[in-house]
Amino acid sequence: MTVRMALLGAGRIGKVHAKAISGNRDAVLVSVSDPFQDAADAVAAEYGCAVRSIDEVEASKDVDAVVICTPTNTHADLIERFARAGKAIFCEKPVDLDIARVRACLATVDETGANLMLGFNRRFDPHFAAVKTAITEGRIGTVEQVTITSRDPGLPPMEYIDVSGGIFRDMTIHDFDIARFLLDEEIETVQATGSVLVDPEVAAHGDFDTAMIMLRTASGKQCTILNSRRASYGYDQRIEVHGSSGMVAAENQRPVSIEIANDAGYTRPPLHDFFMTRYTEAYAAEISGFIATIRDGAPVSPSGEDGLKALALAEAALKSVAEGRAVQVSEIA
Repeated sequence: MTVRMALLGAGRIGKVHAKAISGNRDAVLVSVSDPFQDAADAVAAEYGCAVRSIDEVEASKDVDAVVICTPTNTHADLIERFARAGKAIFCEKPVDLDIARVRACLATVDETGANLMLGFNRRFDPHFAAVKTAITEGRIGTVEQVTITSRDPGLPPMEYIDVSGGIFRDMTIHDFDIARFLLDEEIETVQATGSVLVDPEVAAHGDFDTAMIMLRTASGKQCTILNSRRASYGYDQRIEVHGSSGMVAAENQRPVSIEIANDAGYTRPPLHDFFMTRYTEAYAAEISGFIATIRDGAPVSPSGEDGLKALALAEAALKSVAEGRAVQVSEIA
């Protein structure tokens, strides 16, 4: 079975998914939709698919699944719409910025029995997945501490910050999902601090550009997350997991993995410059995972419920910063 897919949104992340779909032998990109005609036409020309309106996609008999890459404020409505239309759904995170709206949307997904997968692509990164495998195989014993470092090369535009939901809902939410993935135990307590150290204008837009978060599970497992919107040396993405009998770590990746030694010392090439190159393999594996849920009935992961739990952690972090205390996730969820 070849899974026939429609892409909703032909922007930056939409193009990444168009490439992943077209590179998968078990899928075909049937159509693309975008309110900006030039963007839709460019994807259609590159990948040989049709340009259709969302209404046309909903009615299409030759579309098995949709990949939602539209603005965040459209996600929940589109998920509900295509759940009722009987299409499998892949949606970029988050479902919505409001927890109540997410819950209502997931209720529709449950009622319709729709197949919904959320775009937490880092679970599919081969390096992070290998860390998870080492944990599952018991090679470091019982997990005790997780450290996640995630720093962007630079600030996004202020117009983006205004609609992003803030650093915890937009950036840290990926780290919250990976924390749950690696700890394999629900997080009970969140303590967070946020600062504006990169650009004072960020504060005027009601956000932070630098954050540290401490997570604790009921059994006492710990996770520390380090975030910054500035890393002069590139896209900084590292994970370390300490266990009762060892440690496993995933280091930063580079486009070229070489080391040069001469009279100036040891030098290595720079890091990837952003997520689109750092996580290329993850996006391809993510789409393969989604296809497997349709073709083979594989379990859906990350699910809508995973998205809800990550958002609840983001809300707890915001509350922690605002009130200067540790917040029980049960206060949010």
